[in-house]
Amino acid sequence: MRTELAGYGKRVLLVYGGGSINRSGLYDEVMAILREMGAEVHELPGVEPNPRLSSVRKGVEICRREEIDFILAVGGGSVIDCVKAIAVGARHEGDVWEVITGKGQATGGVPFGTVLTLAATGSEMNPGAVITNWETKEKVGWFGAPPYSFPTFSILDPVYTFTVPRDQTVYGVVDMMSHALEQYFHAAANTPLQDRWIEGLLRTVMEAAPKALANPEDYEARETLLYCGTMALNQILSMGTGGDWSTHWLEHAVSAVYDIPHGGGLAILFPNWMKYCLDANPGRFAQLAVRVFDVDPAGRSDREVGLEGIERLRQFWTGTGAPSRLADYGIGDDQIPAMAAKATQGGEIGVFRRLTKGDVAEIYRMSL
Repeated sequence: MRTELAGYGKRVLLVYGGGSINRSGLYDEVMAILREMGAEVHELPGVEPNPRLSSVRKGVEICRREEIDFILAVGGGSVIDCVKAIAVGARHEGDVWEVITGKGQATGGVPFGTVLTLAATGSEMNPGAVITNWETKEKVGWFGAPPYSFPTFSILDPVYTFTVPRDQTVYGVVDMMSHALEQYFHAAANTPLQDRWIEGLLRTVMEAAPKALANPEDYEARETLLYCGTMALNQILSMGTGGDWSTHWLEHAVSAVYDIPHGGGLAILFPNWMKYCLDANPGRFAQLAVRVFDVDPAGRSDREVGLEGIERLRQFWTGTGAPSRLADYGIGDDQIPAMAAKATQGGEIGVFRRLTKGDVAEIYRMSL
């Protein structure tokens, strides 16, 4: 970290979430390094699991007032996402929400680095972020403002993930697997290499996750999950294909209204999106079922094989402790129309299968 921070200036904004970095001793370790460097440190603690625009605005105000030279994000994907928006917002003349919603153009950014404490989002090696405007109940997937929203460096040490709560480890596993799966269900043809990359990553996560959950200090398992999380969303798996990100838009709409954990929402919604879209290309689902979940295809249709693969995915996630129904978070059907409208934003979403507001509402009902 000392080497990476050299040359960026002495005014540093340290951004982090709850108390986990204090419990692990990482806060003290980072502060000792910064003090040794003679840095003037300003802090923004308490970044939410679904980072809010209000926190971003606080960070922007600190950067402008204190003339911050460098921002250091210490935490998981939510902290890093928040810092990306702060970095760009601090150099934007208007309100940062304009940039996040595409109504304004980023013209610069405060350089920032990350110290990752959770294997999940891949935010440490991509320019995108997800920010929630709690006042308007909008959760926006922001594709970022390269190069200003790319970290200048990211430090991934498995030891820093040892103290992550079990549920956060589970949500991270679901999130990275969802990223890989969303890139698997694309509309491109002849993608055997990309398919194998994704299938291999999924199997690797499924091998490592139970080990990390059984022994949180299993260095090799944590190391593997960190690498898988990064590779799942650094644009390599989707090279030449794109992917279908409908499930993320569905989940963003749910957590914008109910503020549930992102990984928990994905665990509920993704298998139901798969069932709803199965007939768009049963062969694709059958291939996944056979190659990743070891489903025996003998004497069965692609649809039957695909359905069993979806069920095995569900079983793997619930076996780790992930939720399976919106009811697990006390969510009923009263907000389905509003959430479907937020997810589709008045149009259709999806690549593998196009989804209308009515389609999205039905997937929500399947998920109750």
